[in-house]
Amino acid sequence: MSRAQLKNSKTPNTSNPSSLKPRYEIRQLEPKHAKWVAAIVAHSNGFYSPVWPVLYPEKDGKDVIQLALDSDYLVMHQINSGLSFGVFDTEYVFKHDESKATEGKLYWDISEPSVKESQGLEADAQRLLQQMDFPLVSVALSYDAFNTLDMSKMESLLAALPHFGLVYHILGERDPRDPESWKPKGPNEVLLRNATSTRRDYEGEGTMAGLARWLMREADARGFRGIQIEALADAVTHVWSTSEPPYKGVVISEFHTDTWKDEGGNIAFAPAHQRVTKVYVDLKARA
Repeated sequence: MSRAQLKNSKTPNTSNPSSLKPRYEIRQLEPKHAKWVAAIVAHSNGFYSPVWPVLYPEKDGKDVIQLALDSDYLVMHQINSGLSFGVFDTEYVFKHDESKATEGKLYWDISEPSVKESQGLEADAQRLLQQMDFPLVSVALSYDAFNTLDMSKMESLLAALPHFGLVYHILGERDPRDPESWKPKGPNEVLLRNATSTRRDYEGEGTMAGLARWLMREADARGFRGIQIEALADAVTHVWSTSEPPYKGVVISEFHTDTWKDEGGNIAFAPAHQRVTKVYVDLKARA
């Protein structure tokens, strides 16, 4: 899409409009949004990812709420970076007066009984979705690669999703690049994307793609030379690996959950069926 076709100026940078429908606004995420962000990421991944619900079929609504709690450090690290953004529905209709008074509220309660056993996983997903009464509908979390994660603070999340760390390990092992060729020597060089999620009731609105392409332009304008993202969904891989000119997206490394085997010869991600990728977008490819 040419820049002349980008009409939605409701973004943090009015000189960088988006392709989103007029009702949507891109905003920089703030600490006050952290619980909403964690809920969207946990709900999307816990119930609808092509990988996690397949690998951990025993998990239910309580586990998804716990996943949101376990994600707190990762979410806050990225929000505090000032480089994480969300799509807000400016025409959102609140379900409760209490939510309207506070401009949104999350009603999750881990003590509530799950309905998975009696009504199925989708019923549990819908129950929690109805308790997400806020206008944030899609998120793209990022942080400066020079400001690395404190892995000791990731322990609870890695324990909740044991295969999460393995994904990054495999993609790292298969990355053929010399680390010196892309890793940052200082701040504001490489952006690491981690967590792309859209609320189930807003899928199909183009928010993920529109936000991703807007972020490429925004990162370029802020001086970054590249963006790296690990993707466990085909749509995410497609958007980032086919980035619009003048940017160039490339799949750096990948594996398929159907065929990757551990040292014991076991297909560790069975029975999931998904291509997993690491994509790097060169923002200065035209130089």
